[in-house]
Order: sequence, then C-alpha cells, then structure tokens
Amino acid sequence: MPVEFSGADGGDTHDALAAPAKAPPPPAGGRGRAHRGYVWSRARLLPASAPAGPGVIRAATPPAGTTPGGPEDAEAGEPPLRVVTTRHPGRWVAALGVAVLLAMAVSALVTNPAWEWEVVGEYLFAPSVLRAVVFTLELTALGIVFGFLLGTVLALMRLSGNPLLNSVAWGYIALFRSVPLILQLLFWYNLALLYPRISFGVPFGPAFFDIGTMDLIGPVTAAALGLALHQAAYAAEIVRAGLLSVDHGQREAAAALGIPRTRQLFRIVLPQAMRSIVPTAGNEIIGLVKGTSVVYIMALPELFYQVQVIYNRNGRVIALLLVATIWYLVMTSVMSVAQHYVERHYGRGRA
Repeated sequence: MPVEFSGADGGDTHDALAAPAKAPPPPAGGRGRAHRGYVWSRARLLPASAPAGPGVIRAATPPAGTTPGGPEDAEAGEPPLRVVTTRHPGRWVAALGVAVLLAMAVSALVTNPAWEWEVVGEYLFAPSVLRAVVFTLELTALGIVFGFLLGTVLALMRLSGNPLLNSVAWGYIALFRSVPLILQLLFWYNLALLYPRISFGVPFGPAFFDIGTMDLIGPVTAAALGLALHQAAYAAEIVRAGLLSVDHGQREAAAALGIPRTRQLFRIVLPQAMRSIVPTAGNEIIGLVKGTSVVYIMALPELFYQVQVIYNRNGRVIALLLVATIWYLVMTSVMSVAQHYVERHYGRGRA
C-alpha cells in the first residue's frame, strides 16, 4: 500500500512510479519536514487504487534492496541511526551500597564467636525443639481453621439485613479487636474462677448434666479457644471485604437464573471473593504463627517457651534465640510460598 502525502498548499500531483528516489522539496508556503531523503507534510495512508487528486504528493518509493538508515542514507549525507542505552548511575551506586551492607552483615554473623553457631547446630534439630515446632503448627492450624469458620459466619451476619444479627456481629468484632490477645488467653485460662462448673441443658431451664470447667477447658483448649476467637474478629472483616469486592450484578444474574442463595454464595460469589481474601488471609496466618508465642504465659511447650526452658538451663541465650528465629523463618517462608500458589490458582481467570 503506497503512502500518499497531502500538500499544505494544494500543489501539483506527482506519480510515485515516475518520481526519483528523492522527493521534491515541499511546495512553497507548505509546512514540510525532511527525513531520510523524503519530504512530506500532513501524511495520510490511501489504498493503491485511490486516484490522485489536487493537492496530493506521492512520496517516492525507496529503490529495491535498500533499507532506511543504510549506506544509501550515509552517502546522502545523513549518518545512520544508533541505539543508545539509557544509563542509570544512581542504580549502580545504590546496588553497591546495599552489597557492602550485606557483606558487613554476613561478616558480623560469621566472624563473631558470640553467636555460637556450633550451639545453634546442636539444638536446631533437638527432639524437644522439633516437638515444640509441631505444637506451634498445631496451635496455628486450630486458630486459623476455627477462626475463619467463625469469621465467615460473622461476615455473613454483618452483611445481613437483620439489624440484630448485624449488631451482634459488629459488637463481637469491636470487642475482640480491642482486647489484646494475651489478656484473652489469660481470661480463658482462668475461666474456672468465674464458672467452676459448666451446665448443659435447656436454656433458662433445667440442666441435664454439668462438668468442671478445669476438666473441660485445659491449657491447650484455652489456648486454641483464645487464638480462634481472637482470629475470628479479624477474619470476619477480611471475608466481608472479599464478599463486597464481587460485583453485585453477579448475585442479580444468579438470582435471575433461579440459583439458590447458598449455591450462589459457594459457587459464584465466594470463588471470586477469594482473589481478595487470600492475600490478606495469608498475612493473618503468618502473623498467627508468630502470635502463638504469647501462649508461653500458660506454660505450654510451644517453640518460644521451649527455647526459654533450654537457655535458662544452659545459659546459651543468643544461640537458642537464633534456633527459634531460624524455625520461625522456615515456617513463615513455607507459608509464603503456599500463599503464592493459592493466589495464582484463584487469579487464573483475571485478565
């Protein structure tokens, strides 16, 4: 398809086949511009069969076998184009500074004997430490599973049109987000001081049987209960935000098709909401792994409590703290990788 150039002053028409390799200068009074031996003003692309009218200048076609910017242009007096890479000296200076700082940090970790790396290697895979890691993961799983189950119910209550359900869910979230986790754990651990026995029966009626609170809620149960109830308040807001991120037209379309509300939630709304839920939920899970360390006040053998017991016995404080740091880093790194793949799974349909 030939390129035709519209003259600014309505000059004569020249055929491309009869024109020389170099186009004539721009018409008098025209606003032309020269580039690689061609002159034009106000270019427009026309089909080959279009007739040439007044005020149209056909540009000359370069001879076969020549390329713009080649030796032919150099012979015409114009140097060939060169690609110049943009330089970023500031980036290299910043990278050099970071590299120096990293080298200093590694040197401080390796050369300082006070870190006691041999003691770290001795206790890193000690049976008591490994049992503490497993117990930490168990507490995290209990807190996350029951916390997000209850949080999902609270989120649906917050979105409900019933004012009582909405108010109760709002009050629960406000209360448990306002009280520190360590106080909640102590409350559930000492629940027997308030209610020595717990009865089961008809509400405000006769009790069928009762059981001692200490027998029903032990230290592990109190820890799992405190973590789950605390996590549910944050999970409710995460799930609610994810549900609100789904376009309301999705629900309207599903209702128009006669799909039941429960099926709408689990097959249409929730899969789309997971795109917004997963990143924040992943952060909460990673935070809860580290948050389990507060149960040391209940003398439960989680990771932080176990390393405290060991360094109180042998006096190797820094080395045992490094052991706990390494294990927390391993657990959170694995969860971060899992979060990445879950996000990619739910983000497959996103353009």
